[in-house]
Amino acid sequence: MRAALAAVLLAGAAGASDIPAPQGLPLPFDFGGAFALTDHTGATRTQADPEGRMQLVFFGYANCEQICSVALPLMADVAYDLADRGLAVTPVMITVDPARDTVADIGPPLAEHHPDFVGLTGSEDELAPVYDLFAVEHKLVWTDPEYGPLYAHGSHIYLMDAAGAFLTLIPPILSPERATEIVAAYAG
Repeated sequence: MRAALAAVLLAGAAGASDIPAPQGLPLPFDFGGAFALTDHTGATRTQADPEGRMQLVFFGYANCEQICSVALPLMADVAYDLADRGLAVTPVMITVDPARDTVADIGPPLAEHHPDFVGLTGSEDELAPVYDLFAVEHKLVWTDPEYGPLYAHGSHIYLMDAAGAFLTLIPPILSPERATEIVAAYAG
């Protein structure tokens, strides 16, 4: 399955600006499912958006200098661009390091990107099945003396509908304009 996923993503990223969104076409993989985690306010949140919005879901850190520093701003840009079109989408980040991204720490850095950004955390036992639902691998790479443990983790943004059903993947290498086009195609 991972080989098929990689082939689809590489093919899609190579000519992403020329390819229409695959609305209605079956994808060779499926992600997501029922879960309950704790959001940045301390409330329980499931895969469904309480406001009935589509969701952009990413797995990473609230404070990260690597791929998260590309994906999180992209998600915010898409949310702002869609709002300008009268469409609402909720950006959601699920932590890969619950020791670092606690309820007290996860919200403020995400709010710097977008005021509606939702940060989700939980215990390792609560997060492990969610990683499985999204086929997210994360592994400890090394421990930085300043930032603590650093994990290698997935880099794709999952577009989910309001109920939490998987729609498509968005590679974070796309421009905000192209990512917005893809999400808008699923909204309309």
